[in-house]
Amino acid sequence: MGSRAGRDDSSGFFCLPVLWLLLESVPSFGRETLLTTPVLLEPEHNIFYEDFIKLDIWNKKVLNDTKVSVHYLCSKPCIVTIEAVASLEFRTAVSVFRKKWENYYNLHVSRDRTVNLKFPSSMVFRDDYFIRHSFIVHTVILYAWISHKQAKSSHGPQKEGYLQAIAKDYTLLETVPPFERPYKEHKVCLKWSLEYTWRLQKNRIPQCPYETEAVAVLEFPYASSGERTGIVKKFQKFKNRELESIRKRQTTYPMFTVSAWLYLLRHCKKPLCGILYFIDSEEMYGSPAVFLTEEGSVHIQMHLVKGEDIAVKTTFRLPLKQWFRLDLSVNGGQIEIATVGKNLNKHQHETFTFREDFYYDDASGYFVVGGSSYSSGLEGYFGPVKFYRLNGLSTERISNPFCKQDVMERIDLYYQQCAAIHGMVTEYGFVLKQEEQKCLFRNYYLEMNNKYGRNLKGEAFTWGKEPREKYQSMFEQLQETGLHFLEGLAPEGQKDTVFGIGRRMFEKAAQNLSMAEGLYYIDSSVLSLMESSCCGYHRASYVLAVIFEVGLGMPVDPAQGLLYSLVAAQGGDRLALLNLGYKHYQGINSYPRDLELSYAYYSDVAVKTPPDHHATKGNQAFVEAIRLKDDELLKAQTSENGDVFMWLKHEATRGNAAAQQRLGQMLFWGQQGVEKNLEAAIEWYAKGALETEDPVSLYDYSIVLFKGQGVKKNRRLALHLMRKAASKGLPQAVNGLGWYYHKFKRDYAKAVKYWLKAEAMGNPDASFNLGVLYLDGTYPGMTGRNHTLASDYFYKAAEGGHMEGTLRCSLYYITGTLPSFPRDPEKAVIWAKYVAEKNGYLGHVIRKALNAYLEMSWHEALLYYILSAETGLEVSQTNLAQLCEEQPNVAKGYLATDCIWRYYNFSVYQSNAPSFAYLKVGDFYYYGYQNHSRDLGMSVRMYAQAALDGDAQGFFNLALLLEEGYSIPGHILVHLNIDRTIYSSNTTLLQELYERCWNHSNQESISPCALALFYLHVRIFWKTVSHSTLIYFLGSVFLSAVVILVMQSFQALLVIHPHTPSVPEEAPAEHSSREENTSETRSGEQEQLPLTINSEDALNPQHPSASS
Repeated sequence: MGSRAGRDDSSGFFCLPVLWLLLESVPSFGRETLLTTPVLLEPEHNIFYEDFIKLDIWNKKVLNDTKVSVHYLCSKPCIVTIEAVASLEFRTAVSVFRKKWENYYNLHVSRDRTVNLKFPSSMVFRDDYFIRHSFIVHTVILYAWISHKQAKSSHGPQKEGYLQAIAKDYTLLETVPPFERPYKEHKVCLKWSLEYTWRLQKNRIPQCPYETEAVAVLEFPYASSGERTGIVKKFQKFKNRELESIRKRQTTYPMFTVSAWLYLLRHCKKPLCGILYFIDSEEMYGSPAVFLTEEGSVHIQMHLVKGEDIAVKTTFRLPLKQWFRLDLSVNGGQIEIATVGKNLNKHQHETFTFREDFYYDDASGYFVVGGSSYSSGLEGYFGPVKFYRLNGLSTERISNPFCKQDVMERIDLYYQQCAAIHGMVTEYGFVLKQEEQKCLFRNYYLEMNNKYGRNLKGEAFTWGKEPREKYQSMFEQLQETGLHFLEGLAPEGQKDTVFGIGRRMFEKAAQNLSMAEGLYYIDSSVLSLMESSCCGYHRASYVLAVIFEVGLGMPVDPAQGLLYSLVAAQGGDRLALLNLGYKHYQGINSYPRDLELSYAYYSDVAVKTPPDHHATKGNQAFVEAIRLKDDELLKAQTSENGDVFMWLKHEATRGNAAAQQRLGQMLFWGQQGVEKNLEAAIEWYAKGALETEDPVSLYDYSIVLFKGQGVKKNRRLALHLMRKAASKGLPQAVNGLGWYYHKFKRDYAKAVKYWLKAEAMGNPDASFNLGVLYLDGTYPGMTGRNHTLASDYFYKAAEGGHMEGTLRCSLYYITGTLPSFPRDPEKAVIWAKYVAEKNGYLGHVIRKALNAYLEMSWHEALLYYILSAETGLEVSQTNLAQLCEEQPNVAKGYLATDCIWRYYNFSVYQSNAPSFAYLKVGDFYYYGYQNHSRDLGMSVRMYAQAALDGDAQGFFNLALLLEEGYSIPGHILVHLNIDRTIYSSNTTLLQELYERCWNHSNQESISPCALALFYLHVRIFWKTVSHSTLIYFLGSVFLSAVVILVMQSFQALLVIHPHTPSVPEEAPAEHSSREENTSETRSGEQEQLPLTINSEDALNPQHPSASS
């Protein structure tokens, strides 16, 4: 009993754990609730088989339909995922393929599945007509993973990512470069033209634009005259996303470097002069802003994040008259500034540290080198300027070498040599002034020289033998003129004395050059001009620049010509500034094409032009476009003793209001060959205003009374005359009343009332004045400035020819700060050039050239036309070329360059060139001018441009070239608005060209165009009927009739003159030969016809009429 009982107990105890295990393993059939937990064990507690996944790829290249074998095992219901992630040209971690499937039933069993990878076409195929841009793929990673399928839970979505996977694998695919990929076979048929276009471009490798954070702001020397003009650069946002992201991050923690080569002639005359600075979109100084002070130190201003500005000043001063490099580096709150010499040794250095955060956004405004409307520029020269936008570099790491070394060293040498001349002339002027005060009318210089000889020495001045021999021409000039130098010299100081001496030396040199044999002895004049240049009279510098650049009387020396061009421009000479602006605009004579640099020079002259017009002193004249081909305008030129002037004076004396008005304008502005004479002009203004009450004379006389120009101011009489002129409906007078209330009464409401009325009458001055009110924020009823409305009024004034309005618009185009004026440097240059070429000093040179031509003084005309032509004025260029054609011996005897070829070619690249210049250059390229080879392509371009200007000869020449077998390019026909699909054959194209030629020619007389068109129609008719059988029958009948008629006539002659000897056999041959020669001559004339210029009556260039 006991033993059995004991055995039963032990077996029952053993079964309890087994029963418990069975109960635990049986699934529950009850419904799971929120309060219950699953009875299944967690994976980590009950894994009998290990999950795995493996990728197997035969070809690992990124190709379309790549086959991938996936070998995997799931111990539980699972999700298998395949994903390809690519790193592209501009993006990273881009999912380009993804596929997943679920496995519920095939558990604990390894399985295989093949997957075809499908990538975007732009990743696996080359560019074609449909795939416009194939991506550059850097890396592609193929991921595979297994996630167990869990029961649904309200706690959130199930995580199925790669990082949460039970099993995972990956492999790296090999990328294929774009030009090694295959083309995709599109199931689309292209038009043959589209397919042909694509095939022409399919093998063209696109070049990614090189982008760097280092910007070369200036690479060519720039002469800064100290005016409110400079070089304007605008930085764009980076196209490279990484560079742009760095730039944006550094707006509150700036890191940048600016490096500029400088040559200072003197320190700033005002509190601050601009070196380089940033103007933001709100037209405020941004970071950085670097200025030169009166003491010669550097003023550095930075804009803070909180909106304020902070500035520091260096303890060191910048050196004068030597080249040095100024380096400014910003790293966060630390500013480092240093100067470096030509040998790259650091001279001066200073560091500033700030706790405030700087704000720096170089893409929200524009960068200025030199002066602007907000600051004057420095007086000196800029060398290369470089800007590192994203890096604050130490001086040792900056790469901004001393380039254009020859020119920059010549500038340094020029001022070293001029220092000695300046000192001698200064001392001599001082001695002469002392002599004048003592009333000693003897040559004090000779006495001092004889008395002291070589013993009188000074640092900048010496009377010894060596300087007399070195500067012999200057000493001879000083001895010859003596005390006469003091006549007309201003008593302000030594600088004015030296300048006056330089002016007198230039006048004598120019007089010598203008003589008949003056250019033959040009060497002595060049020495005088050099010394005059050193005395600060920079018209002499410009004349030297032209002499060396064109080779006037001496060999061509471009480097020396560039030196004197820069020196003259720095001295503010208007012609030199125009010359440099033109050369940089066109990119000629080894000058780089730089629109911003061209704008800096043109705007310098343009800013000075309106004040020059109002100045009563100076050698100025009205700029008139008078061509030497226009006989009528040449006959209208006069002088104070000329017939035209005397006739106008006679009529004005009789009370002719128009004659009085015209005389006043001619004398006031210096028009039509008459010298400026302010007093005489005012007399005629007064006579016309007070006697005949001519509205224009009333207005002109009131203006001079308001301003006191040549007459005592009389505001009451001026206002009375202005109102009277306005009552007669003169728009200028209505605008003048607005100006009166604005300037004298400060009544802006009344001023606006008159200006709006005058603006409605079409007065551009009123439009400009309204724009100024909006710009200054003083328009009645409005608060704050309104740049948009101001720019609209400025543009309207510019369209009416207003100079200051045009200059304002050019500034908007160069800065690009307004939506209505997107940045366009070329437009800015064109508009500034328009104003600059109206400068009165240029007009004076043109007038001297024209007067010399009319007086048949060919040497003087050649000299002054060269001076004006080198400024880029088109009228002077074509006139000079014509003068060289008329007087070839004068041109070839003194010019080292081909005058005709050079200036006709210069003129045709101007926007306002006349059609005869295009025809002339077209002939040059057709025939092959002198040493130049033929170029029919250029010839067609020139003839087409003449045709576009409405010249019949242009169409005629194009048609004859077509008849000679030359095909006119398609782009030329597009410019001429000729559709090649309509005029597909040469015959139809010829007919169209001859018809246009006839339409643009004089239709009242028989012209070559009409004859050519008639001959073409005859040829077309003959070609049409020659294919018919009727023409052969009619021809046979006609020939038979002619033969019969000839035989009858011959028989009749034999009956009448039976004893007449027969005609010798040589006569018909001679007759035939004569006919052949005549035929050949006519044929030759016809071949030459398209390339000869029409008579001057066919040319009708537009000439602006002279006006006040």
